[in-house]
Amino acid sequence: MMKVKVFKIRLPEEFLYKDQKMLDDFLEANEIMKVETAFVSEERYWSVILYFEELRLTKSTVKETKGVKYSAENDFLNTDEEKILDALKLWRSEKAREQNLPTYFIASNKELISVAKYRPARKEELLEIKGFGKHKIENYGEEILEILENV
Repeated sequence: MMKVKVFKIRLPEEFLYKDQKMLDDFLEANEIMKVETAFVSEERYWSVILYFEELRLTKSTVKETKGVKYSAENDFLNTDEEKILDALKLWRSEKAREQNLPTYFIASNKELISVAKYRPARKEELLEIKGFGKHKIENYGEEILEILENV
């Protein structure tokens, strides 16, 4: 029996990789019969409609990734994590205003969610979070760790 699934591939960089990965994972797990695409220019995303039949998943389909940096997979946060995230977003807004930068230059929502879930206690642990490199940690590491300690 044929089924239908619609994907939205958003062009802004903070979404593109995640949206593309979801589509790739779906394509890998299903037998695609037909594809239709449309570009929605006002909102800058591709709409991808797939007509498919499910493939039976085998153990070999599930890949293990090693050495990958931590990145929050779902956006469900518990109360403590919500409090941390709110504090981090407030800090980020103040930083962005001070430095006259867009907030996503400081850190993306996904990075802040990852920090809230992972709760690093040292700068070295911040390095384990996707999106945090030496530069970002040098500039904001201390403050982020301080927020985590105090929330």
